[in-house]
Amino acid sequence: MQKIDALPLRLTADAKRVVVRPFHLGWQTQGGAPSRTQRITEAVLMLPEAEVNAQLTHVLIGFEARHWQTRRVFMTRFAEIARLLKLDDRGISDARCQLIGAYFCHEYSYAAAALMNPSVVPHPDQSGLAEGCQRIVISLRAVGEGHISSIAFREGIISERGDLQLAPEPPFATAADAKGDEEREQSGPVTIFRHPDSTLSGTVIFPITAAQANGLEDLRLVRFVHDDGSVEWLGTYTAYNGRQIQSEMMRTTDFRSFGMYPLTGSAARNKGMALFPRKVNGRYMMIGRQDGENLYLIQSDSLTDWGEGEKILMPHYLWELVQIGNCGSPIEIDEGWLLLTHGVGAMREYSIGAVLLDKTDPSRVLRRSVDPILAAIDSEREGYVPNVVYTCGATRIGRMIFLPYGVADSSVAFAFIPIAEMLSLMN
Repeated sequence: MQKIDALPLRLTADAKRVVVRPFHLGWQTQGGAPSRTQRITEAVLMLPEAEVNAQLTHVLIGFEARHWQTRRVFMTRFAEIARLLKLDDRGISDARCQLIGAYFCHEYSYAAAALMNPSVVPHPDQSGLAEGCQRIVISLRAVGEGHISSIAFREGIISERGDLQLAPEPPFATAADAKGDEEREQSGPVTIFRHPDSTLSGTVIFPITAAQANGLEDLRLVRFVHDDGSVEWLGTYTAYNGRQIQSEMMRTTDFRSFGMYPLTGSAARNKGMALFPRKVNGRYMMIGRQDGENLYLIQSDSLTDWGEGEKILMPHYLWELVQIGNCGSPIEIDEGWLLLTHGVGAMREYSIGAVLLDKTDPSRVLRRSVDPILAAIDSEREGYVPNVVYTCGATRIGRMIFLPYGVADSSVAFAFIPIAEMLSLMN
């Protein structure tokens, strides 16, 4: 049963949202023969200049109006190819360089299949706002060709009155990337960078390491305050390589550069870890699911190493009888830690509930919602994955909770819930 009313605004999957991405081929030769990269590059180098100009014109007619700074992207890609092949680019015309770069790029529709599982945090820039308003960053899981998940963003402003205004989505999207193709083979930490001229709402983060090759799933962002008062935006997510998963953490102070760090320890083999927004009793804390059906409180002295936790919540009510999990980081309120949960019931129906944890001892469950706070209604059942409402994180503004949530893994909806009303739904 749905307990809250959603705003009329929806974000939906959109095949028109495309980016230019590197098209990667094998760099090494096999059996002494030239690699495909070398063969293609040499073929373009042998073309007459008139044919180069004609082919580049053909490419630009088809794609330049669909992307931002297309020629610069081609030149950047050419520079990477030239470095990999140890190519002396002196005397090569700009047109020829751009054409070579174009052969090693492709267009990717990053949100053609689905848009889902949002989380939200306060924006680093809170300047120039009216009283009672807050600028926010929303993360989105976008699914495109090959069911590969990436991370997209939308900026916006919310108010204590329950208003939401999203920043306009720019006509062109750009991919954040590391410095050079050599980063793709790493499974360890990597830093990626937003293009300096791109807005955050127009930035997409794609898998970049081998461990992430098949997707970056379900980013749970949180604004984290360190002991010294410094602020960092941290987000746990699931890296998937097509065979196995691992939990990783994104770290940023400005949403311009993003460090991506694999988590270690036995807890990191599981999905859906959610970090508390500060240390509790001198230790970092996570909420996670370690056995596929229950929720655990996990403590650590390190942000990147997480071992076994303490079981604090088990499925109890019929709407969550199959399994429970968290729906993002706990939110600190006067009464304790407000933790949104998801429950799976009959017919694999996903609903959202909530619990209240003790502020000084989060292993103590003080209150728990008897019924779902939010469940799929008839008009929202159909989609990429039917009968699912799900979120990766909400935020507090005044005495309200702003909740973005995915509907049937096909669209993202938004709601405001008074904290008092949410507490009243708990036993």
